[in-house]
Amino acid sequence: MNLRLLRLYPAGFRRAFGDEIAEAYREATEDAGPLTRLREAGDIVAHALRLRLGVGSAQRGGRLFAAAAPFALAATGAHAAFLLASSLNLAYVTGRPDVETPFGYVMSGFSVLTLIGAVVGLSGRFAAGARTTFAGVAGSAACFAIAMLPDALEMPLEYLAYLTPPLAIAALPLLCPPDLHPPCRIRTTTGLVALMLWAPLSVVLLGLLDAGGFGMIVLWRFAVTVTAALVLAGRPALSTIRTAGQFALAAAPFLVLGYFAGVVSEDTALPCLVLLASAGLAVGLWRRRHSDTAGHA
Repeated sequence: MNLRLLRLYPAGFRRAFGDEIAEAYREATEDAGPLTRLREAGDIVAHALRLRLGVGSAQRGGRLFAAAAPFALAATGAHAAFLLASSLNLAYVTGRPDVETPFGYVMSGFSVLTLIGAVVGLSGRFAAGARTTFAGVAGSAACFAIAMLPDALEMPLEYLAYLTPPLAIAALPLLCPPDLHPPCRIRTTTGLVALMLWAPLSVVLLGLLDAGGFGMIVLWRFAVTVTAALVLAGRPALSTIRTAGQFALAAAPFLVLGYFAGVVSEDTALPCLVLLASAGLAVGLWRRRHSDTAGHA
């Protein structure tokens, strides 16, 4: 094992468990291919960084990120679905696609990858789904940066501010400790494949549905994708929200990506915050009533 990977761990942890980590890595990669070695090395780097950042499963930060991770994944998947549906809607109404350049087609491909990753992650294959989702968002950001490179050189801070938030939100699920990943909700391969096929088809239907009516309303389109993502995340994700901090971190991705989708603006930010605060209060009251009922029982 490369000793430089072990140096990523805090010194005390490295002294106590360094030999065990090296042995586990050796057993996992013995006679393995380069992809397996790369994945195992990535897991070690991620584990070391979580310990450095104080987001391990035994730490408060780790539990905070674990509670918010499914919602960050849901928000990222909903945003990707919204972008795809919007492109299809515009092409249907105007007769011209919104992705006439090679980069446009590639970015749409990365949006599909992001959507599939979110579906896989929320259905229970969380680690694979989170990595795929981040790869899709990173690919879209890279395409956008390359396509807009001349303008970006003139206004680097503005473009950095545009690219960073979606990447940070997509990276948030990667900080979730592995032993706190959401449970598997769809256990069969057939069910997972059916869901992976259903998601893109639903986006196509959303983009083409009543293109001259409801489909033209951005808020309606974004609300549909967010609702679908939250339904997929399901009750297990909601049950992890126990504190105001967890709720705020879980709600923030929807507000931020709603802004990037053009739904949340200066005029709508306050109503959205009021709505989220009301939802948080309702969840808190529901959990308190549920706890009181369980205690009396």
